Amino acid sequence: MNFFKKTISIVKKIPSGHVATYGQIATLAGSPRGARTVGWALHGLAEKELRKVPWHRVINREGRVSTTCLDHPGEHQAMLLKKERVDVQYKDGNYFVDLKKYLWQTQHE
Repeated sequence: MNFFKKTISIVKKIPSGHVATYGQIATLAGSPRGARTVGWALHGLAEKELRKVPWHRVINREGRVSTTCLDHPGEHQAMLLKKERVDVQYKDGNYFVDLKKYLWQTQHE
């Protein structure tokens, strides 16, 4: 399975009400330095795939919503997380999630 497919498979496992970091997903997919590639894999999803993959549950290592996608901006990602009862805080023009509380705890697969 290629890295993009592994990435999508792992992201589908993130439970509602939790988040994972790009680096965490990259490590689980077998490429610990591939955090940016995880972002590209999610950004490249077709519209119909976006409905099946919880892309909004992936944030950066600081707990910040860091999407730069014009079609799905940070406000949209924050709204989707809030619908899943994730507390998202807005500070200094950015959306943040408390990783100590919401980070998906998983075993390396």
